[in-house]
Amino acid sequence: MQGGLARGSAEPFDVELAAGDEAYQADDLSGAKVHYEKARKLAPKDPAPQIGLVRVALAASDVPTDFASAPKSPSVLALLRKVDAALKLDDTYAPAYVERGRLLLILGSAPEALSALDRAQRLAPDDAETQSALGVALLATGKPAEALTRLRKAAELDPDSPERLTNLGTAHLIQGEVAEAVRAFSRAATLSPNDAKVHGDLGTAYLALNQIAKALPELDRAVALAPERATYVSNLSYAYFLAGQLDLAVSTATKASVLDPKLGSAWINLGTALAKKGDLPAAERAYQRALALDPSDPRAKANLAELAEMKRAKAGSTPDKK
Repeated sequence: MQGGLARGSAEPFDVELAAGDEAYQADDLSGAKVHYEKARKLAPKDPAPQIGLVRVALAASDVPTDFASAPKSPSVLALLRKVDAALKLDDTYAPAYVERGRLLLILGSAPEALSALDRAQRLAPDDAETQSALGVALLATGKPAEALTRLRKAAELDPDSPERLTNLGTAHLIQGEVAEAVRAFSRAATLSPNDAKVHGDLGTAYLALNQIAKALPELDRAVALAPERATYVSNLSYAYFLAGQLDLAVSTATKASVLDPKLGSAWINLGTALAKKGDLPAAERAYQRALALDPSDPRAKANLAELAEMKRAKAGSTPDKK
């Protein structure tokens, strides 16, 4: 969750802002909207209530907030226009630039988001949300080392935020600092034990360390919390494969491919498990499905090449019939 918008004064509109912030942090979006609307009416030329209403609208929508999750989304574009209107009221208001950056990230406009968030951090360098959002934008623009600096600062400013720690862990993973990623994800899991993403990320980090026994319960927990997320199910299938539980790997990968037929990793994990079980024709069909989804996927190409070699070796070892 973002930081509050209230400035701590006793003015009526700021009291309403504080009430809106409290409701928003408690995930009471309808209550937050009521208070932010009251604040807007009391101070129509202040950008804070406008930004509060944008936050509520985004949180209440079904739009995912991952990078490039909703390119050209009409609702996100409409919220972006509202943020720009708020900036016309005060072009030095840092939270508006943060919100602008977040919306641009959702739209997939990483360079524009980076510009807005850099402006925000210049205006409010000690705001955790600003540093965190800037770090995400830097990751999206291929600058992981710079992102790590920002995300580490965000976690220092807001040490009990699972979201800050999860972003920090992701940056560590990208940099190949897997043990550091595990520490960040573990702390996030302690703070937010019912967050599927946190457990999924922690399980993935354990897989990177080849600590399968630790990865399995985390990935299983992620699937239990969000059974509809095909990515979590696919990762669990790979963990089963690494643990040598091939039947579970096949059934779980099949489930992931049904949940999201366009998820290439699900088909690759299915093919890998089938190949290990010796069902080469079915494995080839799974790999071909992955390749059709993304003809440039090097995993699918490499696995198909390896499968062809396995088939040749198998054919060469078959004795001639008399």
